[in-house]
Amino acid sequence: MGLGSRLKQKLRTFMERPGTTVSLSRYEAILPKIRDLEDELEALTDAEFTERALGLRDDVSGPEDGEPVVTAATPLSIDERDLIEICAMGREAGRRALGERAFDVQLLGAMAMMQGNVVEMATGEGKTLAAVIAAFGYVVRGSRVQVLTVNDYLADRDARWMGPAYRLLGLTVGSVGEGDAHDERAAAYRCDVTYVSVSEAGFDFLRDQLVLRAEDAVMPGLYTVIIDEADSILIDEARVPLVVAGSLTDGGSDASAAALLVAGMRQGRDFEVVDDGRNVQLTDAGAALVERAWGGLHLYAQENLNKLTAVNLALHARALLAVDVDYIVKDDRIALVDEFRGRVARRRRWPDGLQAAVEAKEGLTATDEGEILATITVQAFIALYPTVAGMTGTASTIGDELREFYKLEVAVIPPNTENIRVDEPDRVYATIEEKEEALMAEVAEAHETGRPVLVGTLDVAESERLAAALQEHGIDCAVLNAKNDAHEAAVIAEAGRRGVVTVSTQMAGRGTDIRLGGSDGEDRAAVAELGGLYVIGAGRHDSRRVDDQLRGRAGRQGDPGGSMFFVSREDELIVRHGDGIGGTTAGDGRVTGPAVHWAVGHAQRVAEGVDFEIHRNTWRYGVLVEQQRQVLALRRKALLTTDAAAQLLREDHTRFPADPDAVAEADLPADADADDLAHAGLEMTTVAERYAEVVNLIGEQAAEEAVRQIALYHLDRGWADHLGMLADVRDGVHLRALGRQDPLDEFHRLAVPAFSQMLDGVNAATAETFLAARIDSPDWTPAEVGLERPSATWTYMVHDNPFGSEIERFISGIAKAVLGR
Repeated sequence: MGLGSRLKQKLRTFMERPGTTVSLSRYEAILPKIRDLEDELEALTDAEFTERALGLRDDVSGPEDGEPVVTAATPLSIDERDLIEICAMGREAGRRALGERAFDVQLLGAMAMMQGNVVEMATGEGKTLAAVIAAFGYVVRGSRVQVLTVNDYLADRDARWMGPAYRLLGLTVGSVGEGDAHDERAAAYRCDVTYVSVSEAGFDFLRDQLVLRAEDAVMPGLYTVIIDEADSILIDEARVPLVVAGSLTDGGSDASAAALLVAGMRQGRDFEVVDDGRNVQLTDAGAALVERAWGGLHLYAQENLNKLTAVNLALHARALLAVDVDYIVKDDRIALVDEFRGRVARRRRWPDGLQAAVEAKEGLTATDEGEILATITVQAFIALYPTVAGMTGTASTIGDELREFYKLEVAVIPPNTENIRVDEPDRVYATIEEKEEALMAEVAEAHETGRPVLVGTLDVAESERLAAALQEHGIDCAVLNAKNDAHEAAVIAEAGRRGVVTVSTQMAGRGTDIRLGGSDGEDRAAVAELGGLYVIGAGRHDSRRVDDQLRGRAGRQGDPGGSMFFVSREDELIVRHGDGIGGTTAGDGRVTGPAVHWAVGHAQRVAEGVDFEIHRNTWRYGVLVEQQRQVLALRRKALLTTDAAAQLLREDHTRFPADPDAVAEADLPADADADDLAHAGLEMTTVAERYAEVVNLIGEQAAEEAVRQIALYHLDRGWADHLGMLADVRDGVHLRALGRQDPLDEFHRLAVPAFSQMLDGVNAATAETFLAARIDSPDWTPAEVGLERPSATWTYMVHDNPFGSEIERFISGIAKAVLGR
């Protein structure tokens, strides 16, 4: 290849992968040296091999008394000699324990991850084994490692699957799942490497922030994290709040009553759907109907804001949320559908009002509402790890976002074998009906030859509609969607078998490769002769990455394969984000012309731009909240692990009556201060003196513990109230823009002093409760003075409001206008 050709290739690579910034030349240069070690390592017995691995760990991390130094391993802190040894041993461990010798490209991926990068490796290229080698590298440098996955199934599977390789390297490995008990979780987190879903890790972190004894925490700390499906976790789920909630005592809600009221309304008379189907609003007639039904109240008065909100949420649930698209009904409960994966989003719910509205719409018993005790977004949680690396099949297109939000760079790893998949141009049609007819014909034609077909759909309803149509045409198919994802691994494993047709929602994060010829490879040669797996997309997604993930199921490791997407002018992507598709329409509805494919790509770019801007805006609001959470976490840690609460009282010399009952008898005014009380002849004491009395009565240790529990209660109570206040401010702060005020500035103006007042109030409340309590026994508990914690707590992820806030819809409109020029 000449110089000009090489330059053209590099330019083309750069243009196609704008987020790629990491050069692989340094890693490629040491691959021969890694290969040179293979014979030497292969000659060792298993015991000798493990001993050598442990010796490397000693040399690099320098443990004392056999214990690892569990601090974060800084990327770039490993020299070439150790990097060669780590990769060579990781390759040999995979060969011995798993029967899988890592390819050079897997070593490149491992080395890039060891330098703190996100690596892009195509589906089927062996990311799971590459992560083992990278984790080994981090551990020998003195850091525990957590490998975050998108679900519990993958965490358990990968820990079991890769476990023999880890153990051969002298490492301990564990996994955490939703059903694990406290002690099981604690043991897993103490391992060198822990596989855990991002949600479970986040929930455990939050629960640790609420423990009443330091020894009850399950996580020993956050050190190094390797993120599987990094684009999904770091971008798609970045804004998702993880929540620990507590039961409410009143349990009252306007949501269910509003849903019943809205059920009798008529569209066009009582409400209208606006903003391209993204919003719904009451008409004057609808507002009057609500006011009459609720006894003649003024619906738009300030004191009725909660009722107005409940009505609006009920309207959203009825008019804009569709069963089998946004959610399914399963086991008499609402199960949300993950828009990025097309599967049930386990332990996820909408904010309480919207959740209750949907439950009422479907005639279901309302699930418990609760107040938020602790919360953190996925993005903020990941940012707490000192060292972050990741891997995914699609990362280069979101390189700018990874850099902006996480300071991460992308390394694109070439495939081990050249990709020969044939990606056909999109076929565009005038209507959805015509699109689906053409898609069915394409599936039937391929199926007649025996070629396996994977049809990727946009939602559950579409997958079931297409599957039913295929059955009517005499084509049997397997359906994989949110309604039947329990057996997904078995379905996917056979999707490459001759004659098989599989209809599935999103394929991202499925965790199982599609092998030509099925799981046993029996028909591999025949399927390859037919052209390999044929992937057909029933529509373009809002993100090119999701489309690429679907395409990537074909052409695995040099296999033949093909892909094609079918699009219509009526698709939601085109309607919401496109400027229309011109061109010539044929008799079968197919639209052709030079600008057709540009128009589809343009709509997708606008959708991505909108999501990026909403992400950025949400992140800007979240920065302050996360800073406050970290300040609170430090304060709580001090209360939990030191005598900070007791010291607060020891230094409090505020005077008050020694006998509170004497105050009432003195008949003093309500605003009497300490001097007035003293002049009235009441005996006075101080907080510090009262604390000393309690110490003399029950002992220093018991007194410290009593005050600690009082302070922890008020700190947790104050934070829960503060989070509720911030949510209210965030919901309404966009209205400040109408007065030419910057909503973000106004949010900060309200949130900053509120937080300072909350912290001061915690100190005051702690002293006040201590004075009111009669602490006369080491067994005293805060419950004796009414400081009751929630009787039940639970965890969930808050699903994004599908309609967004008013400010987010405003941003969406601006982004569409700017990108559409």
